[in-house]
Amino acid sequence: MRRLLETPLKWYIRVLDGLKHPFLLILRVYFGWGFISAGLGKLQNIQTTAEYFAGLNIPMPTLNAYMAGTTETVCGCLLLVGFASRFVTIPLIGTMIVAYRTAHTEQWDALFDSATRATFFKAPPFPYLFTCLVVLLCGPGYLSIDGALKWLLHRHACPTTAALSEPRPLGSGVSATAS
Repeated sequence: MRRLLETPLKWYIRVLDGLKHPFLLILRVYFGWGFISAGLGKLQNIQTTAEYFAGLNIPMPTLNAYMAGTTETVCGCLLLVGFASRFVTIPLIGTMIVAYRTAHTEQWDALFDSATRATFFKAPPFPYLFTCLVVLLCGPGYLSIDGALKWLLHRHACPTTAALSEPRPLGSGVSATAS
């Protein structure tokens, strides 16, 4: 009976573990593209973005417009392809927190009020913030440049079969004669 239960459980875990990597790919591509689009929009309309930032009382609005646009564009590209993924989520998380604190202050304040907390999760920055937190904590998955680099490094770090077939000295825990 135990074996009867273990086999479906193993398949269940294997299938879900296999779906994790395509799921992370979809998240990275969708929200990476969203970051790129938002960042390019800021950079292509820098004067309008700077005026909007000034209206939100953000200090040095032109500089911050360039910084936000560049961060979203560059880090969004890196997130999309999955290169240095965990590292690039940190400035993106910072950008989303600034978006909450300046453009979505009511939703930010709702996080700390149990009666209106749900509005925090409905704000436009939330899916981007959540995606960055998922990638920061779980990594980008195998279907990424980081995943490929990890696979290559692991492959070259493992001993080859030739090294395993070399004779071992006596007393190494392996019998020299066949039983």
